[in-house]
Amino acid sequence: LRMLQVKLIVTGDDFGYCPRRNQGIVDCFLAGAVSNVSLLVNGSAAADAAELARRYNIPTGLHANLSEGSPVCEVLKTNSSLLNQDGFFHGKMGFRTALSKGLLNMSEVKQELKAQVELFRELTGHLPPHMDGHQHVHVLPEVRHVFAEVLEEYGIKYTRVPVEPGLHNCDWIPPSLMDFYLGVEEDSFNTVDVFTRHGIRWPDIYIGLSTMGKNMSVGNIWSAIDTAIVEFTSKAPSPALPPPQSRTVTIELMVHPGYPSVPPAGGCGDGPDDFSQSWERLHELQTLMKPELQSHYKTRNIQLCSFKDL
Repeated sequence: LRMLQVKLIVTGDDFGYCPRRNQGIVDCFLAGAVSNVSLLVNGSAAADAAELARRYNIPTGLHANLSEGSPVCEVLKTNSSLLNQDGFFHGKMGFRTALSKGLLNMSEVKQELKAQVELFRELTGHLPPHMDGHQHVHVLPEVRHVFAEVLEEYGIKYTRVPVEPGLHNCDWIPPSLMDFYLGVEEDSFNTVDVFTRHGIRWPDIYIGLSTMGKNMSVGNIWSAIDTAIVEFTSKAPSPALPPPQSRTVTIELMVHPGYPSVPPAGGCGDGPDDFSQSWERLHELQTLMKPELQSHYKTRNIQLCSFKDL
C-alpha cells in the first residue's frame, strides 16, 4: 500500500451558503486543507463565493440543489411541482417523499438543473468541471436520469457517487441517520449504470458520510481513507484496467467546513439551517487544518488535487 499513488480531492460543499461559510472554506483552501469546492448557486452568498473562487483560483464545481431554498429558474419560482405550499423546495426528506408519490415533474427538474448550470457559468465564467447533488438528490430514482442527461448535454465529465466503504461498521452514526445513509447508498448503486451509460465519471472512492460534523477527527479521516484503499485494492480488477495497486487511486472526501452561520444571513432563500448554525462546521474546519493531517498525506504519498487534475 505504501507505494500506491493516491489523488485526494477534498471538496468543501455548500460554498455560497453564507458569508461565514465562504470565509471558512477559503481559509481551508489557503491552508491546503481543502482542494476543491462545490458551489450552491441559489445560496444567499453565491456571487460572493464566485468572486472569492476567482480571486484565489479555487477549483469550483456545481452543488446542484433541488431540496433547499428557492429555484433559480424564474418560471419555476411561482408555480411548480418542486415547491411546497410555502413556495420553497420540499426539503431533504420532503423532496424524497414527493418523488416517491410521483408528484415531481421531471421536465421541471431538468429545467431547474439547466438553469443552475447556466447561472454557474454566469457567476464563474466557465462550466462546472464537476457537478454533484446537495443532500444527494442526484442519485434518486428518475432524478438520476435527468441529471445524467444534463451533464452529458453540457459535457460535464465528473460527478459524485456516494457509496462509502466501511460505512456499515460506523457504530457512532445514530440509527435514523444511518437509515438515510443506507438509502443514499442503495440509490447510488442503482445509479452507476445510468451514469456509466452517459459517459460520466467519478473518483474510485468516496468518503464523507462517516466523517461529518462532530464525527470528524484526524484519526477518523485516516482510517476512512485506509479502509477504503484496502477494500479498493483487494477487489478483483476488471480485465480492462491495470491492477489497482499499480495505478493511481482517486478519492473524494466530502467536507463541510465553515464558521457557524448567524441568522438571518445564509441559506438558499429561507435562512440558514441548524447544522449550518452549529459548532460542527467550525469543528470540521479546525480538524481539516491540523498539521498532523497534512503531514499524514505526505507520508502516505497522498496528493491533494481537484477534478481537473484527474
